[in-house]
Amino acid sequence: MKIGLLARIEAKPEYADKVEAMLRDAATLAEQEQHTVTWYAFRQDATTFGVFDTFADEAGRQAHLQGAIAAALMGAAETMLSAPPVITPVDLLGVKAAR
Repeated sequence: MKIGLLARIEAKPEYADKVEAMLRDAATLAEQEQHTVTWYAFRQDATTFGVFDTFADEAGRQAHLQGAIAAALMGAAETMLSAPPVITPVDLLGVKAAR
């Protein structure tokens, strides 16, 4: 794990439960992505969600950005989100993971 993505997702209040369900269901898709090392979806408050995922290399990150989860998120943006998701590439400086 050297690089990652941090996504901030702001749902319209009336769609917050659907966005939560979409992110819960996306865990299954993340498990199928060969180059996604870790994948976390979280909820910050009533309408703010996020995703943090990690990859061994840029090719893995790009494959994820072109995959099913990203497509579903962008598809939801038009109806369920109050703004397009903000997706930021990050470089990992330190990692502590259970073995």
